[in-house]
Amino acid sequence: MTDAVVGAVPAGVGAIVVGTFPLASGQWFVPHSHPQHQLAWARHGVLSVAVDDAYWVLPRTRALWLPAGVVHRTGASHRAVLRSLYFEPDRCDQDWAEPTPVGVDGLLAHLIDYLSREDLADDARMRGEAVVLDLLRPLPATPIDVPDPADDRVRAVADALLADPADPRGLEAHARAVGVSRRTLTRAFVHDTGMSFDRWRTHVRLRAALPLLIEGQPVSLVAHTVGYATPSAFLAAFRRTVGTSPGRYLNSAPSPEASAVPDGRSSTRTASAESRCHPARSPRGRRPSERG
Repeated sequence: MTDAVVGAVPAGVGAIVVGTFPLASGQWFVPHSHPQHQLAWARHGVLSVAVDDAYWVLPRTRALWLPAGVVHRTGASHRAVLRSLYFEPDRCDQDWAEPTPVGVDGLLAHLIDYLSREDLADDARMRGEAVVLDLLRPLPATPIDVPDPADDRVRAVADALLADPADPRGLEAHARAVGVSRRTLTRAFVHDTGMSFDRWRTHVRLRAALPLLIEGQPVSLVAHTVGYATPSAFLAAFRRTVGTSPGRYLNSAPSPEASAVPDGRSSTRTASAESRCHPARSPRGRRPSERG
């Protein structure tokens, strides 16, 4: 992403500032970054967050940690409310260097709502902040990457699949449609996206499936809608690509036990919240700028 803007967030009483942003159907913020770490969570509806070619779909049971300076876009395919927590890096020692999905259980959701109150006393706010970081548990799921091709031939095939993920045509038929050989299109796909045609199409189908699953549509219907002949084939592709089952992705709360995180380290928290988040009494800030 180029020409990204920097969304400045005013200082708050403690180490965390909370912003709330209603999103209309199809609304996306322009590519931007923040000097603070951000935790993006859907208070209502479903959020989507894109970082380069990586793409996360976030129901209310998941949030995404975005390290300071990471350029991203946030949006929603249907009406939603983005609630963001912004953490001052010099006062919070959380060290995740990459975007990291986080489980949101009832307690964390309640705390986020609690900290969003504008009538909260300063001492109560800082007590709440002291608990938040101890509740951030990384989830062992990977984003769904859908690299954007530049080659006109690959772009034509990609556009067809993005418009209709269930398009049943194979590589041979798509190659004929764009006037090249199967071998040429195979090489062009890998060169342009870093993925085979089959893998890229799988990612497109799974990305299209997530909002439908979050809406509560049956797996059998979702599988058919995005192009799978059987629910079992869809479930196998989902588990292989995302790293977990659709049910766990949508509904499971994070467990206290250690789980894999992007840098391979354990996610078990041994330090106290106070040792990683250091409140400082600065003047109460304004609301965050109108960028998620």
